Amino acid sequence: MLNYCLFPLILSKAGFDPKISSFFSNYLIGRKTQYLWNDFISYFFNVDVGVGQDFALSPILSALYISLIFHIFEKRSKNLNIPVSFLFFIDDGLLVSQEKSFEKTNAFLFCSYNIILSLLNQF
Repeated sequence: MLNYCLFPLILSKAGFDPKISSFFSNYLIGRKTQYLWNDFISYFFNVDVGVGQDFALSPILSALYISLIFHIFEKRSKNLNIPVSFLFFIDDGLLVSQEKSFEKTNAFLFCSYNIILSLLNQF
């Protein structure tokens, strides 16, 4: 689930023009929706989080949103000499370690997982 109130800060930190940040703020923040089911119409409610899968910008927003975490992860794993790569497929991720021993591979993947988990919790 993406917090759109945080998104303009991410764009700013990534160096995007303030106009782009303003566009996404105006487009995403403060959105409301309601549901219609037969004769029932719900009240309006806020939808300032999440990216719908049928939403055209979903892959782009997801990648931009999580790119900051990947950047920090890459720096931390490099500083700790952890030879692990991270592949991201919009809604799925994969940690890759190619060590010759199972013990080393397992240790590197375990450490990497904990770094990413920590970053996501802080994020």
